[in-house]
Amino acid sequence: MSDTSSPGPAPDALELAALLCSRVCHDLISPVGAIVNGLEVLDDNPKPDDREFALDLIRKSAKTASARLQFCRLAFGAAGSAGAQIDLGDAQNMAKGHFEDGKITIAWNLPRVLLPKNRVKLLLNMLVIAQQTIPRGGVLTVDPAGEGETMGFRISAAGLNARMPQNAVDLLSASHAGSIDAHAVQPYYTRLLAEACGLSVSLAADGDKVLVKTD
Repeated sequence: MSDTSSPGPAPDALELAALLCSRVCHDLISPVGAIVNGLEVLDDNPKPDDREFALDLIRKSAKTASARLQFCRLAFGAAGSAGAQIDLGDAQNMAKGHFEDGKITIAWNLPRVLLPKNRVKLLLNMLVIAQQTIPRGGVLTVDPAGEGETMGFRISAAGLNARMPQNAVDLLSASHAGSIDAHAVQPYYTRLLAEACGLSVSLAADGDKVLVKTD
């Protein structure tokens, strides 16, 4: 599927929805494709060893697809009604199910409290950005910044060759005036969520780590 590109610096509501749908599809293509491959192996009347391999592939891929769907539903979708609050414990479970794959570990230091929906969506999108800074895996440490309904977040990403993607730095900035496509929509959407919460998000080097935090 080809990505839709934005012709201007600020996509309208319809285009933003299309770009986010493209982003979600990108996350789901791999595990769903693996399920299809596994079913094709079963359709060929495989040997017992091949059959067990196919079933294991289907089980693992279905679990991955389910975890990604649950995460995307909250991070990008309209989970809950307008003005709804979401339990940070539920957000923790979704984040661990989505990110912890043997390479990434999450150290979650947030209290289990209810926060406004957009603030929790902001947290999950910040985690996506933080995860992208450690392509070889590592630890994402999530700490609170403040408390109560105005709580912000501080995510430290530690891993081998941690890097700071310049396009994400630019897209998080309110001064960014470049075009938005399906590859850029996630950090752009993160910026919109932060603005809706009266916050901004910064991405900066912190020694050999990368820090994603609200300001």
